[in-house]
Amino acid sequence: MTMASQVAPSLEETIGPADGIVIKTHDLWKTYEMGEAIAVQALCGVSFEIERGEYVAIMGPSGSGKSTLMNLIGCLDTPSQGRYWLNGNLVSELSDDELAHIRNKEIGFVFQTFNLLARASALHNVELPLIYSGVTALERRERAEEALRKVELADRMHHKPNELSGGQRQRVAVARALVNDPSIILADEPTGNLDTATGEEIMKLFDRLHEGGNNIVLVTHEHDIAAHAHRILHIRDGRIDRDERVQ
Repeated sequence: MTMASQVAPSLEETIGPADGIVIKTHDLWKTYEMGEAIAVQALCGVSFEIERGEYVAIMGPSGSGKSTLMNLIGCLDTPSQGRYWLNGNLVSELSDDELAHIRNKEIGFVFQTFNLLARASALHNVELPLIYSGVTALERRERAEEALRKVELADRMHHKPNELSGGQRQRVAVARALVNDPSIILADEPTGNLDTATGEEIMKLFDRLHEGGNNIVLVTHEHDIAAHAHRILHIRDGRIDRDERVQ
């Protein structure tokens, strides 16, 4: 077998994270069945911990497994084997409905393509996660306005995405990620659709958010973007090739 044998979990596997650990993975595998007798191992026994308050980049070339790892961290997919704890919850064994609840409560996503509703204002786009959480209309508005102030877009909150620059659209996406006060902000190639100068502005925004106490996990293939993080997990061939402390 190419994947570790299915055996009873070891003591290490069953012990949850220590205090102060927001992410813990143990022996994560992800296998994609591509047809009869064909299996692709996207992740091969990945184990690491991220402490509360860390700023971590996950870096690797195309096909390295970093996108698969991001999907597992973001509770968008489940591992074929292994365990994953997020903020003390063993999320690797939750149902799809339970995962959806964890995603909305614990994770703020920032995507390369912004993923904004074209016909909605910046304010309404930021309110969306709160609607799914059942927050009242008044509180939604107050929290969305505060999130937009944090990303310096208070004067653009009633503008629609096509009335904003690329950098402003990404700031709206960051505000949306912040509005639920998540355990982690998970950013997937957040500067990929931006020019160099605008991308640097967005990275400075992430720097400020981290200084304000936010946990940030950044997925990128660009060295200059990863350099903003304080720790870089280098992924290659589905494994952690190197765990580098930057500062």
